[in-house]
Order: sequence, then structure tokens, then C-alpha cells
Amino acid sequence: MALQPQIIRAAVVQAAPIAFDRERTLEKVRALTADAANQQAQLVVFPEAFIAGYPRGLSFGAVVGDRSAEGREQYRCYWESAVDIPGPATETLGQIAAQNRVYLVIGIIERDGGTLYCTVAFFAPDGAYLGKHRKLMPTASERLIWGFGDGSTLPVFDTPIGKLGAVICWENYMPLLRMTMYAKGIQLYCAPTADGRDGWLASMQHIALEGRCFVLSCNQFARRSDYPTDYSTTFGDAPETILSRGGSCIIDPLGNILVGPDYTGEGILTANLDLGDIARGKYDFDVVGHYARPDVFRLHVMEQSRSAVVGASDAIPTKEP
Repeated sequence: MALQPQIIRAAVVQAAPIAFDRERTLEKVRALTADAANQQAQLVVFPEAFIAGYPRGLSFGAVVGDRSAEGREQYRCYWESAVDIPGPATETLGQIAAQNRVYLVIGIIERDGGTLYCTVAFFAPDGAYLGKHRKLMPTASERLIWGFGDGSTLPVFDTPIGKLGAVICWENYMPLLRMTMYAKGIQLYCAPTADGRDGWLASMQHIALEGRCFVLSCNQFARRSDYPTDYSTTFGDAPETILSRGGSCIIDPLGNILVGPDYTGEGILTANLDLGDIARGKYDFDVVGHYARPDVFRLHVMEQSRSAVVGASDAIPTKEP
């Protein structure tokens, strides 16, 4: 008798955080995760920058050659709402994962010293913090407020529900980063994003086909009313103005849309994932296996962390003269 393939249930949460309010957003994460778990989800994915907000439309008072006092204060408020790893917020997220017995993948704004990073954090069903991925390449004005990740946070976790990793928003347009994740055997390719453009769906289908993996893309659905009243944005101040229209979806390894894209509002999208579809897809295309040409193309990935300051204890010893 043939072995039966494993089937798991996954959920992508399309919602808005309480912008710039870490504690209230954590409570929303708790409620939404419980809702997904009640729908039998084993894996729950939240959007990019869910804690505590994607600052769409903010300028942070910057023009070429100058920054305003008001912009510096905006940055301070954003920094205050960010997440330390480790810290109380990550402890709470671990508790949420454990209470609901799910793998939790969530976009956060990580604070490390004076720098903020757009990060995805991973938690196991026992509440353990598995690790993180920092966005390698913030896009356009994001570079003003977020630092750059490096090769030391490119994990793919080998879990009982499959090999799990994440690539954030327009990082998904970096072919070498995608190839790195494929080489690590990613099966559950999470793509938290802030992109709700029409073309995003085609990109997610392409990645699923290219990597022969399940792609779980998750975006916020946010209105102007989800942001503080003193939030200054060029997109308008009418409370019902949509600042992020969603478009979350789940795609199978042959590019078929299992659920989504949803542009209608907040919600939780779920799908059953037959992990046997990964092997079925790689039967005729394995981008890092039988379809690769290492005699022609090779990719070298630098996965070491690089500090700005190296102390004497870190220096390479030299021989005595």
C-alpha cells in the first residue's frame, strides 16, 4: 500500500494592527490566532510589519539634506512601539503559539539598539522561539527607517509540518534570495507583504512554480481609521479610506490558487496543503536538483553576521614575531 502524503491546514491572517500600539496589537494577535486555530489551522501567518504597523504614507519629515523635528518625533513613537528579541513581546507571542498549538509566523518591527528592522519571527506550538528573518533589502523610502538584514538570518526550519521559512515583500523579487531558500529545501514559503498590487498574485504563482513549494502570502487590510488621528498621510483622512487592500492568498506547488486573493476586508483565509504535491511538482522540475546546471551557474551565499565594531577578543590571533 502506498504511503499516504501528509496534509496540513494553514491560515493567512488578513487584518490591520493597532498602529504604533504594541500591546493592543498583541491582544489582536491573540484573538486572531485563536480564531485561526478554531478553524483547525496548524500554521498561522500574519502580514509584514504587523507589530506595530506599516507606516504607509509617512514621510518622517525627510527631504534630501534635511529632517524635521516632527519627523524625528514620529520615528521615536515608531521606535517605542517596536519589538525587542528577546523581550516581553516575544514571550507573549510564544505564549499565544503555545495556547493555540500552532506554528506562528508574524511580521514585526524589531528594535536592536537605535535601529529598526523589518523582521519575521517564528514560534513553535510549544511556545519556543525558533528564530527570525530580517528583511535584506528595504524598498525605496523604507530604507530611511529600517536597517538592512544580512545573511545570518536566512533560516528554513525543519518542522513536523514541513520546512518553513519566509521572504518579505519585494525581497521576493531577488532571484538569488529565492534560490537560497529553494536550496534550503523550503516547502512552506511564507511571503508577508505590504504589496496589494494586481501583479503580486502572478509573482506568488511564479515562486510556487519555480520552487515547487506552497506559497502563503499575507497582507494587511487597513483603513485610515486603523491609524492614529494625528497620523499625517498623503492618502487622505476619511476614516474609510483604504490604505492597504489585502490580496492575501495561498498557492500550491503547481501554481494553482487554493484560496484568495481577497480584497474585500479583514479575514482569515485557510487551506489544506497536501505536502505530496511538492514531490509531484518536483517530478519534472527541481530548480536546485535535476534542473540545475552547477557546471554553468553557482551561487555563493555569505551567511555570517558582520558587526560594525570588532573587539580585541574577536580579532584574529597573529603569530609572535
